[in-house]
Amino acid sequence: MDAQFWDERYRSRDRLFSGAPNGVLVAEVTGLPPGQALDVGCGEGADALWLARRGWQVTAIDVSRVALERAAAAADEDIAGRVAWVQADVTTSAPPAGAFDLVSVQYFPLPRRPDHAALHGLLDAVAPGGTLLFVGHDLTDLPPRLENGVAPADYYQPADIAKLLADDWTVLVDETRPRTAPAPAGTHHTHDTVLRARRLR
Repeated sequence: MDAQFWDERYRSRDRLFSGAPNGVLVAEVTGLPPGQALDVGCGEGADALWLARRGWQVTAIDVSRVALERAAAAADEDIAGRVAWVQADVTTSAPPAGAFDLVSVQYFPLPRRPDHAALHGLLDAVAPGGTLLFVGHDLTDLPPRLENGVAPADYYQPADIAKLLADDWTVLVDETRPRTAPAPAGTHHTHDTVLRARRLR
């Protein structure tokens, strides 16, 4: 699932996603003091724009140039300066270490690797006192292999990451919960898996 794959997928529809922020993001981030946020796999930008409207300074990254162009076009003039739209691949290029008060990873397919290099890059990006919010689809809602040949179990799940966190983290939420919004057309996701953790130092 490289840049070409995602560009073609976005071009296949006028809008790929709903345009509303993810429900878990809203539930878990409301009440946090705004600071620097990293939105991983930002897509068409709904989460990044929601954060910016609430005072966050957002770095929104995606591998798809098509998605980023759509996201930037959707930004109101009063918040356009609060979001930096960046084309990047976090599986090969780590974000700046210790730079973000919030790292939000919503349904992002991060491949499992023996050295966990890309995952550690995301964890290291969280500043001391900052929050990691990692959300996935409950694997029991998914077939062992998707139509495009992807095996969901080949990607990190929030509970996997919770087990890999060192003692400089505290896990605040590690659970499966019903989705707050209907699943996208053609899918059957009824539950989300959610990890929210705070970096202590």
